[in-house]
Amino acid sequence: MMHMTFYWSRQVTLLFDSWSTTTWLSYALTLLACLIVPAFYQYLEDLRVRLRLASSAAKASDPIQTPLLRGKLSAGGKFSAVKLAGAVIFAVNSAIGYMLMLAVMSFNGGVFVAIVVGLAVGYLLFRSGEDDVTVAVENPCACA
Repeated sequence: MMHMTFYWSRQVTLLFDSWSTTTWLSYALTLLACLIVPAFYQYLEDLRVRLRLASSAAKASDPIQTPLLRGKLSAGGKFSAVKLAGAVIFAVNSAIGYMLMLAVMSFNGGVFVAIVVGLAVGYLLFRSGEDDVTVAVENPCACA
């Protein structure tokens, strides 16, 4: 049965039919996973931001001054390893974000609280530094 309002129960099916909780232990482990995954989401977002900042710093101190060669040889080329790594991290982080959204749509109150607390803990651990100010203007995503 799919719930359309919040409910508080240890019986929840999360994302897959095989991920169904019936005991308090399985529910507690599910809530623990719902706490760890959003914190990992915040870690990956911080990693992507730091990678971007490091790439920008490397571009600024690039010794190659010729504009024609700079795009091809520096770390800021169109298909550089740094940009590819950033794109992969972005894709993984987007997939995790959508999975978290779908988990919240289970409408289980415990899952909702665990995900919100996990996001807050992850933000506190990984993203509450001074670097967030420089990137907050550029990021249009409300969840990041």
